[in-house]
Amino acid sequence: MVISLLSQACLWQKRNLKAMQITTDYHNTRFFDEMFASDNIPRDEYRHFCEKVDQLGFEKLMELQASTGSLQKVMGMTFNVYNDKQGTDRILHLDVIPRIIRYSTWLQLSEGLRQRIEALNLFISDIYGEQRILKDGIVPRQLVESSEGYLPICHEFKPPKGIWSHISGTDLVRSENGEFFVLEDNLRCPSGVSYLLENREILKRTFPQMFENSGILPVHHYCTYLREMLVGLSSRENPSLAILTPGIYNSAYYEHSYLAQQIGADLVEGRDLVVMNDIVYKLTTKGLKRIDVIYRRVDDAYLDPLLFNPDSVLGVPGLLQAYSKGNVAIVNAPGTGIADNKAIYAYVPKIIRYYLGEEPLLNNVPTYICADERERGFVLENLDKLVIKETEASGGYGMLIGPHAAKAEREAFKKLILAAPHKYIAQPMLNLSRVPTIVGDHLEGRHVDLRPYIIYGDDVRIIPGAFTRVALKKDSLVVNSSQGGGSKDTWIVNDL
Repeated sequence: MVISLLSQACLWQKRNLKAMQITTDYHNTRFFDEMFASDNIPRDEYRHFCEKVDQLGFEKLMELQASTGSLQKVMGMTFNVYNDKQGTDRILHLDVIPRIIRYSTWLQLSEGLRQRIEALNLFISDIYGEQRILKDGIVPRQLVESSEGYLPICHEFKPPKGIWSHISGTDLVRSENGEFFVLEDNLRCPSGVSYLLENREILKRTFPQMFENSGILPVHHYCTYLREMLVGLSSRENPSLAILTPGIYNSAYYEHSYLAQQIGADLVEGRDLVVMNDIVYKLTTKGLKRIDVIYRRVDDAYLDPLLFNPDSVLGVPGLLQAYSKGNVAIVNAPGTGIADNKAIYAYVPKIIRYYLGEEPLLNNVPTYICADERERGFVLENLDKLVIKETEASGGYGMLIGPHAAKAEREAFKKLILAAPHKYIAQPMLNLSRVPTIVGDHLEGRHVDLRPYIIYGDDVRIIPGAFTRVALKKDSLVVNSSQGGGSKDTWIVNDL
């Protein structure tokens, strides 16, 4: 008979019996366990959940897990994986055991995220303005100007209200001592918020009794915040909103269609729009419909073939001219991708001090910049101990996990670094925190990260919830869905 780890721990606490031994496959002191303290007793924030699961029984928990995938299919919660022989349409696996965080901890994270996004917006504005931070030598000019995300033409643009990144998703990880670190910033077209919202709806159906007087803070108002921010960017009364998608084969198309429905926006592709007299219109069967605000999910290079990639069929000719005239707002602003560069990330603590005169509230993971000769030498001598990342890559691609890589892989990355050092950074391998996860007919610990979402309009708003990504492969540290990762609902609960 399979005995739930949750039941073991709860029975221990309720009956004051000696805790049954947790298998060494799960319990490992090298990792911070989100659910259990070192003595295998549930942390306070998990106590209510463990008691409810104990009442349900492990067999019922397994039944609920099995029904989750079916519910996701009914809801259309799929994503696409490019160049995958198994097909492109997949379900993002949702594990029903949530990731739970105390509200007091969440407040600290929120303040750090608020500080970070304010500083990064000032940085982007400065880069496309006076470039004071470059002139003062705080951030190397060559690092900025060699970045693919740096678009010189954006010096001509002034986004509405001076905000460049209105929607961001910052990836956080928790180390073995329980401290949160910022792993990377996503200020261009961050994805995943639809899964955060839909995961919550599924978990409310899965565990309705757990949401009764449990102190779990709601996340449903994200779409209200998003719409209010978008509407606030236009000076026109009752502005028309649109979400610009690359189309149905894009990996995040489900999210694009979901958000369009939730906020009352038109879901459009580039071919649905036309620019006339520097005004953007949607082509409809009833004629032209003016579009005032575009939440774009298309990368900078494909937004406007007249200014960027001339072969792009995803964008709209003349879109940037309409934007420069103030006739349409674009979210996030073109050029924002400069702050997504992983080498720029290493300078964010200095960026915060420079613009805000404050000490960072959230720490970066220690980062070595391969463009720096001294730091590059250290990286090349320690490839077997470090994680190497391509500065412009995402989705878990362009990365080497040195301690887990073969010698031939490390040698190949060494050549890549020497050929283009400015394209790589290195970080120590963190022992990411783990959460119990259902694997087959039992529980095992799986590594997780955390992506909160920040909306920057008249104020900075952060809903009390996040997208927790989980590495479903045993011992894997890569949580990206394109690399076989899944997700968990994230509960922010009032302190007991």
